Amino acid sequence: MTVEVHIPNKPFFSELPVRVKDDLPENSRIRVTEIFYSLQGEGRYSGQPTVFIRLTGCPLRCVYCDSEYAFYGGQWLEFEDIFSLLSNYTTNYVCVTGGEPLAQPNCLFLLEELCKRDFNVSLETSGAMDISDVDRLVSRALDIKTPDSGEENKNLWSNLDELTEHDQIKFVICSKIDYEWAKDIVQSHGLDKKCLVLFSPSYQQLDARHLADWILQDQLPVRFQTQLHKLIWQDEAGR
Repeated sequence: MTVEVHIPNKPFFSELPVRVKDDLPENSRIRVTEIFYSLQGEGRYSGQPTVFIRLTGCPLRCVYCDSEYAFYGGQWLEFEDIFSLLSNYTTNYVCVTGGEPLAQPNCLFLLEELCKRDFNVSLETSGAMDISDVDRLVSRALDIKTPDSGEENKNLWSNLDELTEHDQIKFVICSKIDYEWAKDIVQSHGLDKKCLVLFSPSYQQLDARHLADWILQDQLPVRFQTQLHKLIWQDEAGR
């Protein structure tokens, strides 16, 4: 099996014809930056071989964003194109990410179709988008934006009422201020009673040892994590 790494501004899935948005069915088309096969680097399925579908577009501009290339461009694909590409891989794990995948309304239909085809589906989404209509078979990984992200005011707090034990919450911690803020959010909303809560040090911004020490000192009921894919491949495209 040949695994392709798709680099921005290079030919995108050259085996597929170029798609024009208006030539595709309205409810089964979506703009995609890349589809790649790698290890899941975060969350409940960390280490699991996974196919990632990175959708194009994002209304947020977090200071630590590592996927700015997904803000623009991409390629219009029909869902059947995506399912055809997924058939190249033996894994049943699929992660829909971005950018901000829910910025495209048809993401909801894509997630539903993936679930119908019995994929084990996770969604990486910011805390800024309404998750209430996402198929409940999807494990929703909600990224709550901290003060140092620069996008704290975008958090949609009603999302917390939608969470189930099947979901995940992630805080990217940039500083001790971020940590104290996130700790207060976890405790005041009882988030550890709702679902898996993850604290991550911002890559190359916060020493992972500091965050680990703070969590242990406060006996905080969260899971510490680092981005596994960055430990292995740093910022290599398609990883």
